[in-house]
Amino acid sequence: MIKTAFAIATLAMVAQHGVASARNIVLTNDDGLTSNVLALYRALKADGHDVIVSVPCQNQSGMGAAIIVGRPLTPLTQACLAGAAEAGAPAAGPMTRKDLPADDFFYVDGTPVMSMLYGVDVIGQQRWGKEPDLFLSGPNEGQNVGAIVLSSGTVSNAQYAAVRGIPAIALSAGARTVDDVGLDHPDSAKVAELSADLVAALADRAGEGSLLPADIALNVNFPDKLDGAEWLLSRIGTYNAYDMRFSADMAASATPVMKAMAAERGIKIPSLPGLSFGMNSLDPTTEQGADESVVYRSAIAVSAMQAGYAADDTAESLITERLAGFLTVPSE
Repeated sequence: MIKTAFAIATLAMVAQHGVASARNIVLTNDDGLTSNVLALYRALKADGHDVIVSVPCQNQSGMGAAIIVGRPLTPLTQACLAGAAEAGAPAAGPMTRKDLPADDFFYVDGTPVMSMLYGVDVIGQQRWGKEPDLFLSGPNEGQNVGAIVLSSGTVSNAQYAAVRGIPAIALSAGARTVDDVGLDHPDSAKVAELSADLVAALADRAGEGSLLPADIALNVNFPDKLDGAEWLLSRIGTYNAYDMRFSADMAASATPVMKAMAAERGIKIPSLPGLSFGMNSLDPTTEQGADESVVYRSAIAVSAMQAGYAADDTAESLITERLAGFLTVPSE
């Protein structure tokens, strides 16, 4: 499979900016206001799309599909990341950072999925009176490949949208794309242009129809080195780029990745229980060559995801056989 480029392997070559019809797009992430999300907003706007940005007030990486149920959100007790809103502001609303168009940029003091829902259910309905044509989550600051997608707010956002029937794509870039001050990392613009290429290619092929097939979402991961990267079909698979385990002493078990992350942020790793995070030191098997944790190293990995946990007909048949005489199968 890895030898065969996906049907969109030539996306960057065939997609022409501005050619595709304009779409209504909700853009979110799990990192808050970032260089990556601002760059993608600008690229999509340049292509004529109507874009709403709705992101968490603070970085919410690793929160997955978490939501706060039955508890109203109260005014901010601290400023949002990158000055998106000041302490004392409402729990959700337009960003107040001076260099942003307030009519398009919004925040929620909640989880990634809550920011996704705010953009779709509140701001999107106010602007369009309907759900968006496309939902984009990211580009994340760090790739979401392998089992980590289960904890990823970036991917969970796309899954929530896909279950509601909205075409959805999760986008993830390298971890070095962070610029919380200037919001202008040089790689952010490159990732944004490639992401806009993907949207343009899908819109060109969809015509007036839906950008993606029903019940299918995409998980897209960009390599650290973007120049010359081709688009390749991948799958979530079984090979994991990351090795994540619970540790009784985080300081004692700190991996080089953890030490580098702590040094970048000026944080001392404590001698307390918590997650130990590192890179997988095992080589993938031949059968894992098309897994996104392998493909993203040198190419843009594009994995198709089913919406939610729905199984296909083959899986249902296997369960029917396994539970024959115990499980009743309703007639159609």
